[in-house]
Amino acid sequence: MKILVIGPSWVGDMVMSQSLYISLKQQHPQAELHVMAPSWCCALLERMPEVDKAIVMPLGHGDFKLAERFRLGRQLTKEGYDWAIVQPNSLKSALIPLFAGIRKRTGWKGESRYGLLNDLRSNKTDFPLMVERYAALAYPKPEMKDRHCLPSLPWPALSVDLENQQQALNNLQLNTDRPILALCPGAEFGPSKRWPEQHYAEVARQKIAEGWQVWIFGSAKDRVVAETITAHQPDAMRVHCHLLAGKTSLHQAIDLMALATVVISNDSGLMHIAAALQRPLVGVYGSTSPQYTPPLAEKVAVVHTDIECRPCFKRECPLGHLKCLRDLTPNKVINAIEKIK
Repeated sequence: MKILVIGPSWVGDMVMSQSLYISLKQQHPQAELHVMAPSWCCALLERMPEVDKAIVMPLGHGDFKLAERFRLGRQLTKEGYDWAIVQPNSLKSALIPLFAGIRKRTGWKGESRYGLLNDLRSNKTDFPLMVERYAALAYPKPEMKDRHCLPSLPWPALSVDLENQQQALNNLQLNTDRPILALCPGAEFGPSKRWPEQHYAEVARQKIAEGWQVWIFGSAKDRVVAETITAHQPDAMRVHCHLLAGKTSLHQAIDLMALATVVISNDSGLMHIAAALQRPLVGVYGSTSPQYTPPLAEKVAVVHTDIECRPCFKRECPLGHLKCLRDLTPNKVINAIEKIK
């Protein structure tokens, strides 16, 4: 059997997708599994042993481009896929498997995809977690009445390249002499997911005083926030605060994150990477909820406030106060670290 999966576009969603890929290989050990996803997700796919081939999706997240999707689909006909699974809910994401002539096309109901998908699932709400919804697609429709029908829910588990890890340590002049507090202060979703940098700085300051070092992860967009956290440290402590945001590839970030003693992260793609590496993790939630996309790891502490307006799932605070994040004190996170170390 040869299977094509149209994967999601967000890093965190792609990490959680591994549960689907593991489930597929459990059901069909001899199957060849190909995943089509944006280029920035391919580093993750390369760290998933279940994926035999990553195919770059050349179209942007919002691009429809019907002619280009038709061309891509026709190119894939030569692969002879037996089954396609479409993880995104959009209409456009279901077009390429149709144009590729793949006989069985599975996915959740969404955006009037009747005819585009012929193995359409409509009971999404019976699977409260995103990772459950992904994994359920690996099994026949009649068997998947609700979450209790899932025979198992394998957690994502990214592999680590030890050679690349050592090279990254050398290139970035890092060492593991002190315990490592990894901070992930960014969130692509928006400000309502970002715990204030001053709070991150306070936690960093305390852990450095205890003999730890701090590695700050993120993309180039997170560099200003990372610099602010560093700037809040006393001069004598800054030598132990290492700014990695914008300096690492995703491959390097995965391998370096695997060395962390503890990770503190907003609800972001890096949070799910840390969980998939089974690092002790404090997940900080603002406008979103762990009831839908929790970090899947053994040593996890989820922290949030209980104000009545959260979770609102908005990119920006509709009330303009961001109390869900500002009122979440550094002490609450520091106490959570002690529980999971």
